[in-house]
Amino acid sequence: MPRHIKTAALAGQQEESDAKVRSAVEAIIAEVKARGDRAVRELSERFDKWSPPSFRLGDDEIRALVAQVPAQTIDDIKFAQAQIRNFAEIQRASMKDVEVETLPGIVLGHRHIPVGRVGCYVPGGRYPMVASAHMSIVTARVAGVGHIAACTPPNQGGPHPETIAAMHLGGADEIYVLGGVQAVAAMALGTESFTPVDMLVGPGNAYVAEAKRQLYGRVGIDLFAGPTEILVIADDTADAEMCATDLLGQAEHGPTSPAILLTTSDGLARETVSEVERQLTILPTADIAGIAWRDYGEVILCANEDEMIAEADRIAAEHVEVLCREPRRYLERLRNYGALFLGPETNVSYGDKVIGTNHTLPTKGAARYTGGLWVGKFLKTCTYQEVKTPAASAMIGEYCSRLCAIERFWGHKEQADLRVRRYGGKNAAE
Repeated sequence: MPRHIKTAALAGQQEESDAKVRSAVEAIIAEVKARGDRAVRELSERFDKWSPPSFRLGDDEIRALVAQVPAQTIDDIKFAQAQIRNFAEIQRASMKDVEVETLPGIVLGHRHIPVGRVGCYVPGGRYPMVASAHMSIVTARVAGVGHIAACTPPNQGGPHPETIAAMHLGGADEIYVLGGVQAVAAMALGTESFTPVDMLVGPGNAYVAEAKRQLYGRVGIDLFAGPTEILVIADDTADAEMCATDLLGQAEHGPTSPAILLTTSDGLARETVSEVERQLTILPTADIAGIAWRDYGEVILCANEDEMIAEADRIAAEHVEVLCREPRRYLERLRNYGALFLGPETNVSYGDKVIGTNHTLPTKGAARYTGGLWVGKFLKTCTYQEVKTPAASAMIGEYCSRLCAIERFWGHKEQADLRVRRYGGKNAAE
């Protein structure tokens, strides 16, 4: 049975905090719904001390901000977006429209239809999340979304040039410097300045995530996301420095980000705990990562590979990194994860920033039933049917009529019976 070398001090103690977030978000959404642009401006002033003449950037403003970005950074952004675009195009090509004659005269099919309007939220409060622009905007563009509006909060008192460059180069049709629940609500509900979107995507803090949850149904969303998570699976071939580095590399996202080591090596478990403490003395983001490790960090010792796999599938973490002798064995055996990172040459940061897969992923155990954001999330798979001959209509109608009678759906039955009478089924004279 798995044994904890280090437990998470605050595991399972989020309920009171979650209730406060729910209440605050509900009130903000109601304000935006009732008062539109006026509420958006007041909320932006209150939370971000930001009230420009227009939240939407004009073409000249975008050009001026992009011009501030060093050429090397522009090249790096273009490289990252090329990787994400390439993989999204490969994924899109794998999704085929279907049409097949399932019975003589009966044709069934489906088409993948892009969502019409999408709102992309690119977070930027604690850190300017440039990569999130690639993940949402570029992927939506590849999917064929008709119109992309994108919001990002002000950073250090104004637009963050690198983030704006990424949004622009990614293909956003509208760029707004506006953050928080007010941005998400404005995109979803519409105001005098915002045309409502059909779908909201992108990560954010607890308030943004809760806003997406409350708005779901009125608009589609990519997924329900909580604080970022990492699970490192390691055997006795792994080293404590790499385990600690990769755990803290995700813990720095925020003070509630779980970082978990799962290992069969007692020595590695204890060395990693010591190495984490050493690295926290020199890591520039230790003020955040240290709290996350203290309150949500875990080290779990397992008896063997089978036990590690069972425990990993129980946890169903967002990011699962495998530092083991034969990493691809875990690709074959694991079932519950947002994204898998195989071998010491790979790491979560590559996936977060540049390698080409999408970094918007399921958290809080949602990997048990969903994957992350990908090109398919922006596509509606819509079925159609066509009965091409009278004989086929009469034949399928007789089956339908009898099945409707079982359910006592007499109006449904009459739809079938009309065709049977008209097109000459066996029971047409009845």
